[in-house]
Amino acid sequence: MKIHTLQQEQRLPITLEAAWEFFSSPRNLDEITPGDLGFKIVSLPGEKMYEGQIITYKVMIFPGVWVPWLTEIKSVDEGHSFVDEQRFGPYKFWHHRHTFESVPGGVLMRDLVHYGLGFGPFGAIAHAVFVGAKLRSIFGFRQKELARKFGTL
Repeated sequence: MKIHTLQQEQRLPITLEAAWEFFSSPRNLDEITPGDLGFKIVSLPGEKMYEGQIITYKVMIFPGVWVPWLTEIKSVDEGHSFVDEQRFGPYKFWHHRHTFESVPGGVLMRDLVHYGLGFGPFGAIAHAVFVGAKLRSIFGFRQKELARKFGTL
């Protein structure tokens, strides 16, 4: 299975504390996720994330095709970083590290995603034709929504 990488960074004119407050609440994912993904939280044990937390979502991978997505918050470094990993869902492998760093005038937020589709050559074709572009689009939407909500640095 080929492992793909998606990296993104964004500077926001907010404090580290404000960034952590927003991103450590899984409920805020809905606000920064494109509507066409049909993202819905099914099960959320607690409003603030914690290590070992299991969160269940539904996402629409194609019009009318819903799949469950179960993630675990694998690690939390309060105020600085957290990692979510897929346990069940649309990817064969998903590891997403979020980091937050104070910079002059605000915070630098970074995302590092490693993911794999499996399915051999079919997964490679799906990634080339659809999945890679869809993920870049989702994270691009996120950047625009965060800039709209918090401004830019």
